Amino acid sequence: MSMPAEKDAGVNDEFAWIEGASEDIYAAARKLIDGEEAGRISERAIRHLLTAAIRLYVARTDGEDRTFRPVMGNYDEELTATEVISACTELLRALRLSPMELSIWFRTRPDATDAEQGYGKGN
Repeated sequence: MSMPAEKDAGVNDEFAWIEGASEDIYAAARKLIDGEEAGRISERAIRHLLTAAIRLYVARTDGEDRTFRPVMGNYDEELTATEVISACTELLRALRLSPMELSIWFRTRPDATDAEQGYGKGN
């Protein structure tokens, strides 16, 4: 059985720097938001970060045929429902999609526990 990609990253991995950079960006974003200084980051930089994060998430989940919790924390510990819906709405608008298209792709597993869907504590 192979180890997850996070465990395999080594000094010879040209993309290993992303792990540390992601933690730095996360901490800096929290500090900017807490200080009400989010405007210091350009819209272009935010588009780069969001696009890259979405592409990496989809590549991992499609490639591994599984899902994992796409955000930090559990439930609303890190993001509010308003923040998530606001971002989702703008993502749909950016691609000229409607909630109807989203409902076609949306999948639920009412019989699955959070852990079975990869949303266990610490993920």
